[in-house]
Amino acid sequence: MRTATINRKTNETEVSLTINLDGTGEYKIATGVGFLDHMIDQLSRHSLIDMEITAKGDLHVDCHHTAEDVGIALGQALKQALGDKKGIGRYADCHLPMDETMTRAAVDVSGRPFFVWDVTFTRDKVGDFDTELFEEFFNAFAQNAGITLHIANLYGTNNHHIAESCFKAVARALRKAVEMDPRQAGRVPSTKGTLNG
Repeated sequence: MRTATINRKTNETEVSLTINLDGTGEYKIATGVGFLDHMIDQLSRHSLIDMEITAKGDLHVDCHHTAEDVGIALGQALKQALGDKKGIGRYADCHLPMDETMTRAAVDVSGRPFFVWDVTFTRDKVGDFDTELFEEFFNAFAQNAGITLHIANLYGTNNHHIAESCFKAVARALRKAVEMDPRQAGRVPSTKGTLNG
């Protein structure tokens, strides 16, 4: 079973989560931040990775610590659930249209964390969520998962659509990258023989 459970507690947040890479996209998300819950719902549903996440953070300050720490814990869980990465697809990308918006996400489950964010918002907030925190969430996720993740919004005008298309594009790319490839026959998809950095 490619599953993982992470419990992360700091002076700022407490995050508990469980994921199943071979799920059906079932989710139960409760971070205390409505728009972040909605985005992670999309991440789970479209990646087919089951996710159960609860977070309690210092929301009286702002949403920053909660968004970042959920990203950290989710990345740690993905890394743990992938194990030695034998048999996975490794590389994947997706162009995700959402009405007037188009976003591209590309993933390499490389063991070498790197993050590129080419997304611009025209508003400071979507709902009550600071738009700058989308970058913080994905950066924390990529660094702790040990993946290379590139996200670029190619065009769009609706800030809700831009944010949501980022999560859906990452979800679809992740789905393909972590799925088992029967042609790999249990091999690590690297000429080095390892994807652990």
